[in-house]
Amino acid sequence: MKKNIAIVMGGYSSEFQISLKSGNVVFETLNPLKYNAYRIHILKDKWVYVDDEAHEFPVDKNDFSITISGKKITFDCVFNAIHGSPGEDGMIQAYFELLDIPHTSCGMYQASLTFNKRDCLSVLRPYGIKTATSYHLNLGDAIDENEILNKVGLPCFVKANKAGSSFGITKVHRKSDLQNAIDVAFKEDDEIIIESFLDGTEVSVGVITYKGETKVLPITEIVSDNDFFDYEAKYLGKSQEITPARLSPEEEAKVNTLARLVYDKLKLSGFSRSEYIFKDGEPHLLEVNTVPGFTKESILPQQAAAAGIALEDLFGNAIEEALLKS
Repeated sequence: MKKNIAIVMGGYSSEFQISLKSGNVVFETLNPLKYNAYRIHILKDKWVYVDDEAHEFPVDKNDFSITISGKKITFDCVFNAIHGSPGEDGMIQAYFELLDIPHTSCGMYQASLTFNKRDCLSVLRPYGIKTATSYHLNLGDAIDENEILNKVGLPCFVKANKAGSSFGITKVHRKSDLQNAIDVAFKEDDEIIIESFLDGTEVSVGVITYKGETKVLPITEIVSDNDFFDYEAKYLGKSQEITPARLSPEEEAKVNTLARLVYDKLKLSGFSRSEYIFKDGEPHLLEVNTVPGFTKESILPQQAAAAGIALEDLFGNAIEEALLKS
């Protein structure tokens, strides 16, 4: 009997358009002989099922069901393709866990923790995981530019603490640009993180649960045409993504071990993609994403392809893993 799969996409953040693209790739890729796939748009103003003719049907949030032509449809599993809130910050995970509906992402606590860059890095540092030097600000805090720059130096990165796809991030080269960068970050979030610049090779490492095992995928090296791996570099072709990365065997072994350690220590499940920069031969962790992009241009699908895993198997495996967990 075919399983009913809700592919949730959209979300409440600046990433919703990217999420819709990710969700549609999943929809087009899932094996129709095994799954009845339903596109569910979760947006600030509505939760709706969207059919092939773009007709919309409201979602009953009481039990996450839809009704079509008088027939009520419930779901065996949810494929989570929402980047940002509420799909990557723990809210949607908590909702589905309360309803006892299996879903493809990590648990509620893990999503909430990893979405908060400051908290995630703080939890991982005691395991010997290296990170950039950082300074934290909350909206309304007094801003002492000298204190900030004495700690992190120039150039530095100013980031929204809880945002993805490089929204709310600025590379600051001069003290006179710091305040504007802080203002940009506060438009995305009420917490920001200011980090020292790490000058070295940037890599992205996908770690997934595949056929019951933790699997580290081939590493991607990121070479941005822009000043850093910003939105344009990520989504508008302004970067080279080289898989496998041009690392020495020693560097590759170090970052592989580190990415697996992060996945295991945080008790992640499903998909993850963590970002690192090598400084003095040592990988420094930047952040962990638990709902990485699933578009054909996205890094994790590229890594899966390099590992010999077709998209259909990558997405189908996530559903089967979620059903086994439940």
